[in-house]
Amino acid sequence: MNKTKLLTFAVIALFVINIMTLSFLFLNKSPRPNERNKPRPRDIVVEKLKFDEQQIIAFDGLIEAHKFVIDSLDTEIKISKNNLFEQLSLNENKATIDSILNSLSNYKAEIEQTHFNHFLDIKKLCKPEQLDNYNELTKELSKIFAPNRMPKKDE
Repeated sequence: MNKTKLLTFAVIALFVINIMTLSFLFLNKSPRPNERNKPRPRDIVVEKLKFDEQQIIAFDGLIEAHKFVIDSLDTEIKISKNNLFEQLSLNENKATIDSILNSLSNYKAEIEQTHFNHFLDIKKLCKPEQLDNYNELTKELSKIFAPNRMPKKDE
């Protein structure tokens, strides 16, 4: 085999390998490592509290109502942020900026209050024998509902 044939063969082989690698990367939409087999917070709550079917139905209703309120507040936050950033191109009006920042902090506080009330509503769904499980769950809430992050090597 002369050098030209060998070089042609190598180029073709590398091209095919590259195409296979790219197609694998784009067509294989596997979840990120920290998302694989990660249970949803809803499922964790149902499992830990050992909800029956009626409780699950009521819980799902609470989740939908909660999502609606949180989405509305998130929309208000986005609008307020846009208003705040619009102030960058206008003459600085300290009173307007302070007002927008105050409304932003109020919306954030309202979101936290809504989360808190949501878990009080979940507590109302619990039967007396489930309250110990609920109290244990409350100790884990910050971990269950923490934003997704890559685990540290020692975790």
